[in-house]
Amino acid sequence: MATSKLIFILIQGIVLLSVLDFANAQGLKVGFYAKSCPKAEAIVKKVIAQTMAVAPSLAGPLLRMHFHDCFVRGCEGSVLLNSSTNQAEKDAPPNLSLRGYGVIDRVKSALEKACPGVVSCSDIVAIVARDVVVADMGGHWDVETGRRDGNVSSMTDALLNLPSPRSNITILKSSFAQKGLSAKDLVVLSGSHTIGTSHCSSFNNRLYNFTGNGDTDPTLDNNYIARLKMKCKPNDQTTLAEMDPGSFKTFDVSYYTLVAKRRGLFQSDAALLDDSETNTYVTNHATPKGKASFLKDFGVSMVKMGRIGVLTGNAGEIRRVCSKIN
Repeated sequence: MATSKLIFILIQGIVLLSVLDFANAQGLKVGFYAKSCPKAEAIVKKVIAQTMAVAPSLAGPLLRMHFHDCFVRGCEGSVLLNSSTNQAEKDAPPNLSLRGYGVIDRVKSALEKACPGVVSCSDIVAIVARDVVVADMGGHWDVETGRRDGNVSSMTDALLNLPSPRSNITILKSSFAQKGLSAKDLVVLSGSHTIGTSHCSSFNNRLYNFTGNGDTDPTLDNNYIARLKMKCKPNDQTTLAEMDPGSFKTFDVSYYTLVAKRRGLFQSDAALLDDSETNTYVTNHATPKGKASFLKDFGVSMVKMGRIGVLTGNAGEIRRVCSKIN
């Protein structure tokens, strides 16, 4: 009886959290700032255009920042917060490669001049993610806004919630399901690896010590292994490799072409071939003909991801400076 009662209580808790998440997400809408800051998205677009003109390599990290924010405590800007003791989300190993915080600060500064205390940092991260995709010739989607900013940022939370590039398909599907995202969302959002770079340390084990015996990952194409070894030496912590070689500045479907050929850079990329649904999506989008449907799907999944754990209404705050609570 005690066990049954505990299970019932746990189920009640999960249902309550789901209801609260749904209620908060209802506070989001396209055009939230139409009256309070009508030029908000135009201001973001201008700053991003200026940034991409001089630092196009920031597109990938700025897109990834939205993912890393949403998967830890929800899409409430906690990834931006600094810690005097280096214990914030941004200090966690999975986030040490994130870049572009200064871009978010420039956007926030411009918005504060136009509409002081109105636009949240979490909404800025979401809009910026869309605008860098558009800048890299990807699709456009309407970003829901109305998020407010959280005031807690924990390295431990980041370590517990961010899936590793070494994850298998079971772990990946479970991680996404916990955030209300499907297997389709997983394979679609993985398509963001079509832009940007990664440090060799994120995949070097596949080249030099996959099972701890100095071997290579048998699921990785041999010719690709040879090319990667020319760039990444054992224990290399600093060299960057293109996630989508030859097309890493263009938001297209060549990522799926590479994964289908066993040339996905991460184990988490290769894992997409180990599930029937994700494998089918990869195969169907591994040609240029798949780009239109991928771009449409990507926008849908980004909107869905952008609803995770949001704070709306009177919850949270609107930070004046994105790196610190008011």
